[in-house]
Amino acid sequence: MLDAGPLEVVSGDLDHRPELPILLDLLAEAEEQAGAPVLQRWVRRAGPAGRPIDLLLARDFGGFEDALATLAERGFVLRGGG
Repeated sequence: MLDAGPLEVVSGDLDHRPELPILLDLLAEAEEQAGAPVLQRWVRRAGPAGRPIDLLLARDFGGFEDALATLAERGFVLRGGG
């Protein structure tokens, strides 16, 4: 599974964080399409809505889901630097 720092799930977190299973499902789908290395770079890279990791840290799960959808629409391609 994806190992991307704050995205990594600690044992027992799923019990009191109902959003985590949903996020993990979304990430599993994206990981199948793009691969873990792409997602590890993407989560820290600024896109149209900012950095996905910042969306997660702000608990903007809808924004994170939208950012994943944008990545999928672009064909799981990271463009530009930074």
